[in-house]
Amino acid sequence: MLGPVMMLPLCARLCHVTALALALAALARPAHAQYVGREQDIVSLRLGQRVLVDDGTCPAGEVKEVSGAKMSPTGVVPARRCVPRLGPKKK
Repeated sequence: MLGPVMMLPLCARLCHVTALALALAALARPAHAQYVGREQDIVSLRLGQRVLVDDGTCPAGEVKEVSGAKMSPTGVVPARRCVPRLGPKKK
């Protein structure tokens, strides 16, 4: 006895496999970092979210990373650190 997928024509099976592969590739791609010019431009920081701030406060070749570190009764508490700049400077 053949399963329901095996009863489909070869073209339909290939379309299903291709759609599944594209969906998995979209999920596996790395997230792009969000750049802002000032910390004041970050309107709502979520827990675990990371935003790169290019305000010149870090040494050359580095950029400030502001991340939602922990929850407090008043909201998300941000953590700040300098991380290496990846790629060319964004404007």
